[in-house]
Amino acid sequence: MTDIKKLIRNIDVILHMGEDDPVISNVEFDSRKVTPGTLFVAVKGTKSDGHDYIKSAVSSGASAVICEYLPENPDQKICWIKTSDSAKALGIVSSGFFGDPSSHLKLVGVTGTNGKTTIATLLYRMFTALGYKCGLFSTVCNYINDKELPATHTTPDPVQLNRLLSDMVEAGCDYAFMEVSSHSADQQRIAGLRFAGGIFTNLTHDHLDYHKTFKNYLKAKKSFFDSLPPDSFALANTDDRNARVMLQNCNARKYTFSVKGMADFRCRIIDQDFDGMGLRIGDEEVWTRFIGEFNASNLLAVYAASNLLGAGKNEILTVLSDLRSVPGRLEAVETPSGIAGIVDYAHTPDALVNVIETINKIRVEGKQLITVVGAGGDRDRTKRPKMAAICAGGSTKVILTSDNPRTEDPEKILDDMEAGITPDVKGKVLRISDRREAIRTAVMLAGEGDIILVAGKGHETYQEINGVKHHFDDREELRAALLTK
Repeated sequence: MTDIKKLIRNIDVILHMGEDDPVISNVEFDSRKVTPGTLFVAVKGTKSDGHDYIKSAVSSGASAVICEYLPENPDQKICWIKTSDSAKALGIVSSGFFGDPSSHLKLVGVTGTNGKTTIATLLYRMFTALGYKCGLFSTVCNYINDKELPATHTTPDPVQLNRLLSDMVEAGCDYAFMEVSSHSADQQRIAGLRFAGGIFTNLTHDHLDYHKTFKNYLKAKKSFFDSLPPDSFALANTDDRNARVMLQNCNARKYTFSVKGMADFRCRIIDQDFDGMGLRIGDEEVWTRFIGEFNASNLLAVYAASNLLGAGKNEILTVLSDLRSVPGRLEAVETPSGIAGIVDYAHTPDALVNVIETINKIRVEGKQLITVVGAGGDRDRTKRPKMAAICAGGSTKVILTSDNPRTEDPEKILDDMEAGITPDVKGKVLRISDRREAIRTAVMLAGEGDIILVAGKGHETYQEINGVKHHFDDREELRAALLTK
């Protein structure tokens, strides 16, 4: 049970009327989950408006309501709180209801277009290996120590987020590492949280179906850094021109990292093959089980953040050399056929450039790179032709196929992708909408020493078609096809 006056003390209260001091036993923004004693927060969503469900919440027993505008003739037996931003209020009261859990551990957020999952996951593995109890919020999975919890969103809603943070505190966690998506920052899901640090990876073409413009996308990412407290750190990748924007007017202690130029933390690739790469970080050398410049950048971010969190240089490097890649990120599918299979989550133009360039630097001259790629339905259409063009420009053969078409016609998605294929590369491009058949065709076209890249879905174990998720795992499909080669 919680005193509502404590919950609302940090939100913008325009009006407080009705019952003055109700006892709160729950916080919800979904009217279907309201029980007697619930504080219901009416939030305007992208598809529905919580204000339309205030009556339903009250009839289910809500004892208090936070909203941006009051209904007609509000019941005076209910506590009514009018605020300017109910989404922000939801984050703040959720944190307060669960005892401000983020202030009882060191919470580090990672934001950017690419690299969030890898960096957050490797930091979780790093500090677990260093002997600490840790929590993780990621696209792939959430963890409380070694307990695995399914992840439905990159960043959970404020109620679920604070409940999980509270569980982490109760489980004795010293650290928590979180992917901070642009959606979550824009929708104020992280409002009320106290971060010990924030990491910026990069900013490229993505999520414009939601943000509409790149400026809005950048603004959402920057809002995370603007909210960092003075005793936290802000770590930004200066190989991306937007890093300076993220750090501008940020109150946190500012640090930079780079694999290309001058920065507080620097590294360069000494050598690499399909088994891994050697890095020089500062004055030290370390062999890692990762490949690619983008992974060198990810590992440098992990090194820098670990150092800023107080870990020693030698112990960081020791653990770094033993870390393995995150599921679905340049994940190798090994078979005795002599063909190399790689599954990667790359689903943006920039991510595809990084993965294809990495593979081509290691690929043996005269051997093929066959890329299988699709684009998600009901998402940003403008990146589709760019993705196809990048794959065609860097691959020997390309098979355009279905990803998660959702409610769109897969053939129309392929039409959008094919619009990026110029006449000079058209001869190396096939289109096969059935993803299983596309993967099998890639294997059929491959010979010994060739490389097959299946891009777009990575760790996902489903394919979403017309609102239904069907089991589909690129790794399983590629392995099965290679074993029958």
